[in-house]
Amino acid sequence: MPIYFRPSMQDLPLTIDSIGNNWFQESVSRPKGFPLYHWLQTESGQGTVKLAGQNIILRDGEGILISPLTPHQYQKTGDIWLTSFLTFGGTLSNDIQKICGESPYLFVGAGEGRYFQKWIEQTLHSYLENSLDDLSLSVDCYEFLMHFSNIYMNHSLVKHPLYQQYVCPAIARIKTDYAEILDVDRLAFAVHVTPQYLTRLFRRFTGYSVQNYITRFRISKAKELLLGKPYLKVQSISHMCGYNDVSYFISVFKQHTGTTPKQFRKTYGITGS
Repeated sequence: MPIYFRPSMQDLPLTIDSIGNNWFQESVSRPKGFPLYHWLQTESGQGTVKLAGQNIILRDGEGILISPLTPHQYQKTGDIWLTSFLTFGGTLSNDIQKICGESPYLFVGAGEGRYFQKWIEQTLHSYLENSLDDLSLSVDCYEFLMHFSNIYMNHSLVKHPLYQQYVCPAIARIKTDYAEILDVDRLAFAVHVTPQYLTRLFRRFTGYSVQNYITRFRISKAKELLLGKPYLKVQSISHMCGYNDVSYFISVFKQHTGTTPKQFRKTYGITGS
């Protein structure tokens, strides 16, 4: 499959700069890195990526997201190395760090990698069939990157007994009951510790207080709903994300994203109420 450069020529928040799959990967050396976020995944065979002082082997299904300007090189380690790849452009491409974290790279295992490989296959197919409009592609790129956000959070957690016993079940409840009334007192009661202790554990293992973690998760869900369900009113999304006061929801959303929910939609070309 050949490389496709800039399928979208519009001035969009996020789009594809280059994409390809079934690629017979040759050796690459970039002592000054690549200017954009770069996703590289093994489809078959095996390759080795050298960056940040490490040699990372990419086996079938495994992939790596490399941050801009990170020096790296990679080469096949067998007879053949077939890869898929993707680089991101768009007016918000420099803000991808806010989604994926500050690490120079993010490794993804084969199980998690199935989503990314399927996404590239479907995107290429839609593009070749001329059934992919630019605005939808921009939204799809955002959803693609949000999967890295979840992986980054999971990988950054220390596998510690205290995390497993107290923080993990609290996070599980946040993810299932985020639309309900949630606060540190209720979560601490559920895991049988004091609110102060649970807050200390959250700061230790996630970098956020319990309430801040709840808020960040709710805003993340609100973003997904705003982009994925454009027919929903902002008021409905506010209630679905645990905010009965719409004005307060808008204030919190703007505080965390820099825009109102309606402006966020317009950034991605979505008009909604």
